[in-house]
Amino acid sequence: MTSIERTAYPQFRRLTSARVLHVFFTPSDDEVGWARERSETTESLLALLVALKCFQKMARFCPLEEVPPPVIDHVRRSLGLAPEIEPDHGAARTLRWHKGQVRKRLGATRDMRRAKALAEAAIREAALVRNHPPDLINIALERIIEASLELPAYSTLDDMATTIRAEVNEAIFAGIVSRMGPEGRLRALGLLATAGTDGRSVFNRLKKPAQRATWSRFKAQAEYLDEVDEIGDTGHWLEGVAPSKVSDFAGEAAAQDVDTLSRYGDAKKVALVACLVHMARQKARDDLAEMLCKRVASITKKAKEELDAIRVRQREVQEKLIGTYRTVLESLDPEADEPGEGPARAVAAVEDAGGFAAQLADIEEVSAYHGDNYEVLVHRFFKADRAVIFDLAAKLDLVATSSDATALAALRHAQAWQAARRDHIPLPPSRPGRLMMRGSGSRRGTGGARSPTAPTRAWWSASTSRRWCSPTWPRSSAPGTSR
Repeated sequence: MTSIERTAYPQFRRLTSARVLHVFFTPSDDEVGWARERSETTESLLALLVALKCFQKMARFCPLEEVPPPVIDHVRRSLGLAPEIEPDHGAARTLRWHKGQVRKRLGATRDMRRAKALAEAAIREAALVRNHPPDLINIALERIIEASLELPAYSTLDDMATTIRAEVNEAIFAGIVSRMGPEGRLRALGLLATAGTDGRSVFNRLKKPAQRATWSRFKAQAEYLDEVDEIGDTGHWLEGVAPSKVSDFAGEAAAQDVDTLSRYGDAKKVALVACLVHMARQKARDDLAEMLCKRVASITKKAKEELDAIRVRQREVQEKLIGTYRTVLESLDPEADEPGEGPARAVAAVEDAGGFAAQLADIEEVSAYHGDNYEVLVHRFFKADRAVIFDLAAKLDLVATSSDATALAALRHAQAWQAARRDHIPLPPSRPGRLMMRGSGSRRGTGGARSPTAPTRAWWSASTSRRWCSPTWPRSSAPGTSR
């Protein structure tokens, strides 16, 4: 039986605070007048008001022995009755009449058949996506209260949730087993067989928590992904099953060992193993995606550090350029003592600084790394991991998390040119809405045509590095749709 404390079924707490008594159990003057008209003794008056206030709070009639003494004392004090007065409806006929009067005043209806029908429909619908009985009971409570019906007993809802949940799960298990086919069922059952010299089954390896997702473990993680993918197309097996149910079933399987799981029914046992395999495939892909994100973030960090180092080295060049520019301005100042000789002095200042070509080269180099333009440096650190990153990207089916799919377009274009042995690859063919590279037509982004010494930017690194390091980088999709 599900613990009532885990549900929203209304009940009295062990301790009732003064605030709760004041807010929920203080009868108004109108309620007191209404109760006096329907009671002949002070005992029945107290009992009627206690029943009224409890129904307002609980949506059900509570037996007097269930009502905490502080609640009865509070209502008694509100009426100004003596402490020895105890609530008593009197005859059973009077109790039924009082309950009818309370329902009439509050607009509630006692229709247990309708309440049970609503609860059953709500539980059956919710059981397709939820697996925990407390959640199912809470949904049934919400539907019954919305219909202004008196709540049935908790045991009724608990039994109903347990029975319907079992029926829905059995239907789900049967559907999974039928979609798996004979070969899929044999592979799932084979996971429970002992394998290896260590006596551990594949089932136990699936339950083992994944190691920390690091670049050094990429090869082992990729082999593990291939191993779990070979078990079967779990996406097809679990087609139509809510992800929340799959997660709960996989958790139930992970909590068992081979011995306890072997005692389950065949359909349930096979279905739970299929859900565990599905979540293992999903987790393996997520770990690979995490490795990719961490590695690209590391590459970007190195590019930023290199940019900072370049800025430090360029500080002396910037000071020289500023000095040369000051001399040129002073020479061309129309208010100078000898304005006619200004152009000649300006040319001489540039020549003394190394000449026009050298000065333009310095300006191009400084402007290329101006601001936060670290993307031009990413390709320097990307080359060492190029092959591994391409292998990783080929194992994942990446899906954009927004309408902007430019990063994925860049990835597909780069994969198409993966075998090319060159430093740069061309832009993709022109088409409506194609990816436009920032700075692709400017000297700042590409180094410019005027200076052969200025840095250049690889199209791959510029188009993908910043998005791959973003927290919103798309994760892998469900294993059922991935390669």
